[in-house]
Parts: sequence; structure tokens; C-alpha cells
Amino acid sequence: MRGEYCIGGASLLSFVALLLLIFVHVGQINTSLVPHGIAMAKINTSGFGQALSDAILDPDQGIYTTNYTSPLGQQNGLRQIYEFGLYSYCAYVNSSAGTCTNHTIADKFEPFIAITSDMLTNYSQYCDTMFANTTFINSSYLGYNSRVAYYFILIGTIFATMALFTGVLRKALPFVISTASSIIAAISILIGAAIWTSIVKKCEGINTLDLVPLNGGVVSGMIVSYGNGIYLTWAAFACLAAATVPYMVSCCTFRG
Repeated sequence: MRGEYCIGGASLLSFVALLLLIFVHVGQINTSLVPHGIAMAKINTSGFGQALSDAILDPDQGIYTTNYTSPLGQQNGLRQIYEFGLYSYCAYVNSSAGTCTNHTIADKFEPFIAITSDMLTNYSQYCDTMFANTTFINSSYLGYNSRVAYYFILIGTIFATMALFTGVLRKALPFVISTASSIIAAISILIGAAIWTSIVKKCEGINTLDLVPLNGGVVSGMIVSYGNGIYLTWAAFACLAAATVPYMVSCCTFRG
């Protein structure tokens, strides 16, 4: 009976972890209810227009768009909110109305490019100067690390699936496979979650960035924050790490 409890608990934890990871993968693939509610990182740009106007001493003229259907990345105007997933990012003119980019496997997290590509050239040129020497503008660093994190999360998802389905087979070899799969999945998800946490944390530096350092007093007006996808990824890691123990017990004690 103890073995049944062990494998039952491990299977439940693996199932919860896999469910959480599925939610992480669907984040921002479109603007429907569930994908819209899940993101790895969020950027609120609603205060940037006024901050830029104050910094360059020029009234904000058409930096934003209210047309949520206009394509992204074509200088059609800045959106109020940008949310980034593993396969695409979406931008919203309010809390619900928005559009998304095309889906790309291991889509790069390049927030500076995403935002400035929606601006007219004269505004984006100001941004090149104002955000210089910040991690936020370092698209090669952010893009590379987000792609690495994606593949670790993908590997973790695959091995979490293997752990779940092999763990229910009451044989010695499947128990060994489920134990090893759970360990690999937990380590992979841990690395992916840690990388995403790190790069978003570094981007948060623009939240307090002074756009006019010589005169001071003009904060960027952009707010970078963790998306709930990162928290879901950490929760999946916790479930997989916890599942490793009963899988291991079942593996070591099973006689059949």
C-alpha cells in the first residue's frame, strides 16, 4: 500500500507540473482569455509618452495608437502594454484589446526592438540614446538567453511527460525511467525558470531609469515586471522536485 501511495502522489505531482507547463507554453499565442492571461514578462508603456515629451521638451504627438488590429513592428504606433510568451508576444491598447506577432519556436525576448519597432523613426532614435548602456537595449543578450531558457523548459516538459506516463507502469524499469525523467525535468525547468527570472530582473532597471541624467527628474515611464508564466514555471519545478522523492522510493522498493 505504501508503494501505491508513493506512485500515486508522484503521478499527481507530475500531472500538476505538466499542466502548469502547458499553460506556460500557450501564453501569448493569441489574445483569447487563457493565453492572454499568461506571460513570461510584461511591459507597461503607458507613462512613457509623457516621460519622453518631458525629456525632449516636445509635446507627445502620435506616439501611441488606438487601433489594436494594426500589425506590430511596422511603426504603426506604440501600445500601452506588451506581454511576452515563449512563442510570440502580444501588445494591447488597453487591458484586453490587442494583437500578436506570428508564432516562432523559441521566440526571442527582445523588448527594446518590440517597442521601438512600433514607434516612428524620430522617437526610436531618442530611445537609442536614452536606453543606452542598459540591459533592456541589449537584444542579443536577452534574445540568446531567452532562447536557451525556452529549450530547457521544452526539455523539462518532455521529460515531465515521460515521468508521468512511465510512472504508472508497475514494472522495475519504468520506475527507473520515471525517476530519472523526473530528475532531468526538475533540473531543466529550474534552469529555464532561473534564466527567465534573471533577464526580467535585469530589465527592471529601466523602471527607475532617468531619461535626462544631467538634469534629472524624468523617469522612463516604462514598467517591466515578471509575468505569471515565470511563477507557473517555478511552481512546476517545485512539483517535479517533490515528485522525485516518491518516484525514487518506488524505484528502490519495488519488487516485481
